[in-house]
Amino acid sequence: MSHPLLDLPPLTAARFAAIERRVATLLATDHDVVITQGEALLPLEGCVRSGARPGSTALNVVTGPYGQTFGDWLRDCGATVTDLEVPFHTAVTAEQVERALAAHPETDFVSLVHAEAATGNTNPVAEIGEVVRAHGALFMLDAVASVGAEPLRPDDWGVDLCVIGAQKAMGGPAGVSAVSVSERAWARFAENPRAPRRSYLSLLDWKERWIDTGRKALPHAPAQLEMLALEACLERIEKEGTGALMARHASAAAATRAGVLALGGGLEPYVVEARDAAPVATTLRTSGGVNAAELVAAALVADPELPLVAGGGALSGEMVRVNHYGQHATAGAVHSSLAALGTALAETGARVDVAAARRAVTETW
Repeated sequence: MSHPLLDLPPLTAARFAAIERRVATLLATDHDVVITQGEALLPLEGCVRSGARPGSTALNVVTGPYGQTFGDWLRDCGATVTDLEVPFHTAVTAEQVERALAAHPETDFVSLVHAEAATGNTNPVAEIGEVVRAHGALFMLDAVASVGAEPLRPDDWGVDLCVIGAQKAMGGPAGVSAVSVSERAWARFAENPRAPRRSYLSLLDWKERWIDTGRKALPHAPAQLEMLALEACLERIEKEGTGALMARHASAAAATRAGVLALGGGLEPYVVEARDAAPVATTLRTSGGVNAAELVAAALVADPELPLVAGGGALSGEMVRVNHYGQHATAGAVHSSLAALGTALAETGARVDVAAARRAVTETW
């Protein structure tokens, strides 16, 4: 018996290339776009290992766990790494990046996460890009959580490597990702004898076997379901409009923050300043001995589909994350999430005002 998700015709090179062009339009980029067949860590690691080598000096901005991962990869490549770490409840500034580059003028690679969904902060990439461009370093940006949720203009901001994934604001699967690559980046990769070749991590292989040959024959069989899902995400975004999509995420973030402040019960925004808060997720700090993981578990009893998770690792006991991205960037998801948290907090004996939270969400949205 035929099944629409199993009996799929092969994805043609022409259709694959058309999806690439739509990604380029989403990013407003004239750079080459490579769609990678895997979760976004694949192109992120590929970018690091292609652009860094022994003798490189990298500035790695750490505003959350992904920045820490990039630093590990850069060191593994033999690069000398300076980690610019800022508290996870805030954002890095262009001035901090400028000072770090001035202290290490030999820096030739800069890595940064745009929005850290894990910690709920977002960084001012446009201003940072100006600083990095003036310095002349190659600039890699993890925009997995920001694409679709907030402005993202890699060409205008001097970003050489901009990695995106479909699984957050785009509302798609985690199994497909993409990266825009500037001419400067391609040249750096080609000059690096340690850049991955004949490897799943190799972006240069894609350039030589796909881009440079006119995109006529795919190097390997693409992941059809993920590619079709990416195409569907792009179609949905084009229909809604990127401005409307970003406005929906901004409203979700603002309404969640306002609702939490009205709710009480010891919950408060983890990211101190609203301007530093990412539109894809609002992180909350518990207090009064309330364990965040236990609070989330209790909140999910009535509705396991709510976009609530506890913080990762050491933050699991003190951080709650409301993942209002993609299909959950709605007033209904925010209302339901805060009501569930309020009910769970009340069970601990905390004083909450769910009605006030509901009003704050409605007024702010």
